[in-house]
Amino acid sequence: MSAGHLTKRFLGSLWPARPSRASEEWVQSVLSDDELKLWRRMSRADRRHAVGVAHRVERSLGSEATRPVLAAALLHDVGKVSAGLGTYGRVVATLAGAAAGRSMAQAWTEGKGFTRKVGLYLRHPELGADMLTMANSDSLTVTWALEHHLAEAEWTLPSDIAKALKSADDD
Repeated sequence: MSAGHLTKRFLGSLWPARPSRASEEWVQSVLSDDELKLWRRMSRADRRHAVGVAHRVERSLGSEATRPVLAAALLHDVGKVSAGLGTYGRVVATLAGAAAGRSMAQAWTEGKGFTRKVGLYLRHPELGADMLTMANSDSLTVTWALEHHLAEAEWTLPSDIAKALKSADDD
């Protein structure tokens, strides 16, 4: 992730507004009831970000932006709720992951307190994929939650869909 992207996300996370009423209604039309419950657990900033990602995917893919693809855009970061970190904790977790490597996340989740939360935050792709599986999400939606931080060579989704999702996320 670039410093510019991280700065933009940090500043956006300080803005307390939730997504617009129109956006909320649109999300309700896209997600299943169980997915919507997960989406509502996400922070306001994460929900605003997710709506932006989904709209960019929709513009990019047109008719290929199916319900599972839009759900993937809306819910790719849902695993972050497992950590229970606020904005500043997320900054620390992101920096710790960059310094020590995401491979440390598993060991950190076996700890306690803040260290455990950092590990959970860094493992949000797999935790989110598990949450989406439990919500009976489409396999495409689950797969993107799991793979959205992997290198392109590791993606298993159709290339055009994965590239549109990644580009729209600006991660």
